[in-house]
Amino acid sequence: MHPFAPAAHHERRLTQLLQRFFGDLEPAATVLLREKLRWIELAGGEKLMEQGDPGDSMYLSVSGRLRAYLRQDDGAHRMVREMARGEVIGEMSLFADEPRSATVVAVRDSVLVRLDKADFEPFMRSGAQVPLALTRLIIRRLNTQHAPARYAAPVTMGLFPVTDGIDLPAFAARLAKDLSKGGRVRIIDRQAIDIQAMPGETTAVDRSARIALVLAEIESDHDFVLLLSDGEPSEWTTLCGRHSDERLLLADATQPAQLHAIETECLAGHAARSEAAEILVLLHAADVHAPRGTAAWLARRPVAEHFHIRPEVPADMARLARLQSRTAIGLVFAGGGARGFAHLGVLRALQERGVAVDCIGGTSMGALMAALAASDQPLQRVLEVTRSAFKVNPTGDFNLLPLISLIRGRRLRETSRRAVETLMGFDADIEDLWKSFFCIATNYSQAREQTLAHGPLRLALQASSAIPGALPPVVLGGDLLCDGGTFNNFPVDVMRARRGIGCVIGVDLSSRKVRRLDFDDVPGPWTLLLDRLRPRASRRYRLPSLAAYLLNVTILYSASRQSAARHQTDVHLNPPLDHVGLLEWRSLDRVVQLGYEHAMQVLDDPAVAATLAHAGILDATGAVRQEQGIGA
Repeated sequence: MHPFAPAAHHERRLTQLLQRFFGDLEPAATVLLREKLRWIELAGGEKLMEQGDPGDSMYLSVSGRLRAYLRQDDGAHRMVREMARGEVIGEMSLFADEPRSATVVAVRDSVLVRLDKADFEPFMRSGAQVPLALTRLIIRRLNTQHAPARYAAPVTMGLFPVTDGIDLPAFAARLAKDLSKGGRVRIIDRQAIDIQAMPGETTAVDRSARIALVLAEIESDHDFVLLLSDGEPSEWTTLCGRHSDERLLLADATQPAQLHAIETECLAGHAARSEAAEILVLLHAADVHAPRGTAAWLARRPVAEHFHIRPEVPADMARLARLQSRTAIGLVFAGGGARGFAHLGVLRALQERGVAVDCIGGTSMGALMAALAASDQPLQRVLEVTRSAFKVNPTGDFNLLPLISLIRGRRLRETSRRAVETLMGFDADIEDLWKSFFCIATNYSQAREQTLAHGPLRLALQASSAIPGALPPVVLGGDLLCDGGTFNNFPVDVMRARRGIGCVIGVDLSSRKVRRLDFDDVPGPWTLLLDRLRPRASRRYRLPSLAAYLLNVTILYSASRQSAARHQTDVHLNPPLDHVGLLEWRSLDRVVQLGYEHAMQVLDDPAVAATLAHAGILDATGAVRQEQGIGA
């Protein structure tokens, strides 16, 4: 960290950020603030602050990108947030007079302004807007301090071809067109900044510094900058990697899954905590039915995420733009047995209303429905396959010798396998789904929740729906896994933590009402049997069946988290399914219709329509995110 002499575009950007943060600040306060702020510059990988150090200053990021880490009990560091330009950092230590709560590292070369503790109190007394704005910041920070990790939208994205035959300019033009819906976009290639035309006998370091100034000025006038590397290792390709917030590795999915020279010579060798995230973008022809062999690509490179994109399909390019601008829509399906068919009705309503879903996740039956949706096949085809797969009662194969489960589980395994293979065309991995997918299981061996986002899809679905006592558990990676509903039946929090998600739609299958009992004791088995022989409307004892009781009792802890999960959704749907049993597999069409009708009713709400119309859209200049800050 060292003092920095700002250029005109830095001063202009600072003025804009201060106006957005403080509004019309009194002239005297503005003058005082500008006098006390100190410009500093950080190189990529350099620390801004260390967890536990005295809190002697606060910062405002003007350009670049930083990342905050928390030190765990075992000494490892966990990333908690990424910060783009316009974010306030370290304000909590000044207010609370406490040590730094996190370590902050520059991902790439960054410019900030610093306000020292000695100047903080006079500044607070300088005008009414100042304490009000900072108090608002603190409140928002406290309200979000336990939220999952958030990823700031990248401003500068490097595009790197890692196979032959990539038409980089054409791809960048398509991506820029979709990104332009959320802000100003600029495409920069070698010709736009000719490093060979730098005057004098400059070194690579000098040229890098000069290019950094040029790029900083371009960034100040744009919301997104796409840096196009050369097709082979070069000084320009290396510079693109150094100055990128995120790196998109573009690969022709039909070619061998091997490392490219660009990856080994230009993008490798950075410190783990300062390295820009790398996103593998596998490119497919428009007529490809489903991706294959994705695991081989991921095994060779430690990427943060991967996406399957058909450049000739406009919906795919729009999805990539939403993910990169952090405006993507995530859809969460809760577990609930046969009630989960309602998810397909919701999906139909979303499609009819033009709501594009970019990432899908779920638990138990919700996991299966999410996987079918993530296959990105026509909805009518998904419904046909589901209807065919559930012709036979999937939970009807009871164990004659129930040593570990009441139900053998072979039918349910076959049902899910047949549905997935029919849609995908092969025994797919999770990584092979067109859209990003995850499901939740319970790791019995380690007594914890486990998110499954890699590996064989059929095993993940079996594990997520293996209800303890009712269905046999699944062995995966040496651990025993069972139904995810035990820990997290409505995994909105997991979706919130995913890279790129700006809006979450949650489909909750929990009961809308609590049923009170009008008798004092549970009757004996013969009395219950006689009561069950009566018509449903005439029954005296409204008790669940043994299977339903076992299904429900396993998710009681998860049910206690439902309220918190609902509050984390932007759009919450809870179809009226109180009269649908968890094992009513023959009610598929009726349950799908109930889900559809409820979703259409919710989507007709003007407030919901407005939420989806502006879902996740953030000002890439920091106008929104700058009020959240990092309380380090």
